[in-house]
Amino acid sequence: MKPRHVDLWILAADLCWIAVALVAADLLRYGLALSSENSLLHVLLPLLCASCVIWLALSLWTDLDGFRGGWRFSAVVSQALIAVSIEMSILLAIGYLARAYVSRLALIYFGVLLLIGVLAIRCTAWVLLRARHRAGEVWRVAILGTGRIARELASKIERHPEMLCRVVGLIVPEENVAEDCFADSPERQDTVKLSSFGIADLLRDQAVDELILALPQPAQPEVRAVTNQCRECGISISVVPHSYELYLTRPSLIDIDGLPILQLRAAGSSPIYLRSKQVMDRLVASVLAFFAIPLLLPVAVLLRFRKGRAFRWEVRCGQFGERFFMLRLNIDHRSTYSSRLEAVLEALSISELPQLWNVIRGDMSLVGPRPEPPLRVDQYSDWHQRRLTVKPGMTGLAQVHGLRDQNTSEEKARFDLQYVMHPSLLGDVSLLVQTMGTLAVRLFRLSDLFVSFHPAVVSPPSQPLAVEEMFPSAHSTQSSAD
Repeated sequence: MKPRHVDLWILAADLCWIAVALVAADLLRYGLALSSENSLLHVLLPLLCASCVIWLALSLWTDLDGFRGGWRFSAVVSQALIAVSIEMSILLAIGYLARAYVSRLALIYFGVLLLIGVLAIRCTAWVLLRARHRAGEVWRVAILGTGRIARELASKIERHPEMLCRVVGLIVPEENVAEDCFADSPERQDTVKLSSFGIADLLRDQAVDELILALPQPAQPEVRAVTNQCRECGISISVVPHSYELYLTRPSLIDIDGLPILQLRAAGSSPIYLRSKQVMDRLVASVLAFFAIPLLLPVAVLLRFRKGRAFRWEVRCGQFGERFFMLRLNIDHRSTYSSRLEAVLEALSISELPQLWNVIRGDMSLVGPRPEPPLRVDQYSDWHQRRLTVKPGMTGLAQVHGLRDQNTSEEKARFDLQYVMHPSLLGDVSLLVQTMGTLAVRLFRLSDLFVSFHPAVVSPPSQPLAVEEMFPSAHSTQSSAD
């Protein structure tokens, strides 16, 4: 896989658009009256420099290209909205401190144009990348491995169109067939067995450009034989270190005269971030609670008369596994006996609003991994335990991707650990904005819920992840000779 530097092209396009948006804002405000004393043109150069410097700093600090964590339009909108808001706030502050008068209407024009342009640039980049994918102009990748590591790698590649890579197949060693992460998929019915000498021919026939080794243990002699054949055929080789289990680390590669050393640095949160997050949690939760109480009161009264009690406490595991009582409305989630009212309250996540009390108390945060019951936490592997290193939240990265209580811990852990590895206050704000957007979409689709609601219908379980295209998985049957 090769770095495509899409982020640099997007940043360059952003800086060019800032100049265009400044001139367009001036023309919209003053027309062709270039001699106007209030025009942006007499401060255009300083304003342009300040705008570009601010945007460059924001881009380097928060990765504004829109592809970090995988492309999602809601994430792009929230990131762009927050970045433009910060940019305009700083420009207003600079103008005030410099005592330079700039028309507020012109700045509003500039902010609107900047937001539209930033979104258009990222959408255009996504469209062009998808077009190249459809045209087959991609780096074709095969994965040699099995289990969670291979599944994690395949899903991440599929979520990043800017890499211009496509996973075309999975090769599973024979001793790991039972652990094949695609064992339940229809494609596995076409599995063929090949010797290690036949795998290189298969990869060449499928026009594979690169083979990625994603094995949970050091390479066996057969694997080394396959890699040697691939090199002879001109197929690139990449390796996911078997120390991948040290998941919550930030890797950096050091090359000492051809000897690669993978340096693993622990991912942690700064004290400033933790303190700021705590202040934001309690402040925002208090404001939201003020508006939530008038909504919850009539619902609580109705539930009290219909079910005997309005709220209930549920035991959950918080940071470092410490147990606490989580408050929620007395609603049976995804129950076959739920009323239409309860289905609506669950669909709009109104049933979770009482957890604002847990946030104010400090048991939870607004943003973080969703807390799970002790029964699930007791089954956690070391990999899952890492999501307990931060406070649980009312919403999180897994939730904005559509995962809810019915999804498995394995599915949610991928996104939760991604959140833990990249702590950011702006990232938390972005997830809150995305959550509000998700709830707004559900609100508009509320009529569909009334039409399709039936108390005896239970949603089917989520389907396992699969790559877009699979050629038959190959199992090595060649016995080791050395």
